[in-house]
Amino acid sequence: MFFKGSRYANVPTLEIADEEGRARRYKALRFIPETPARLGHKLADEERLDHVAHRYYADAERFWRICDANLATWPVDLESEPGRILLIPPAEG
Repeated sequence: MFFKGSRYANVPTLEIADEEGRARRYKALRFIPETPARLGHKLADEERLDHVAHRYYADAERFWRICDANLATWPVDLESEPGRILLIPPAEG
């Protein structure tokens, strides 16, 4: 359902029966894990998190690791503050 590098790849898939008895699958709630940073990055004006992720990880889809380290659910929560120092964790963790 989710690609290998997705933040939801290791989240358990659960199942519930609907009113007609059909099984409906869904992902369990994902809590942001402790994600220690290895360095910081000063966010430039108009810079997006996928650009930052590509710079440090050579993979733009790993932006969610930066979100986790900065306790953000959505990239826009971090991108709206140019000049902010973003915590950059290792690509895996």
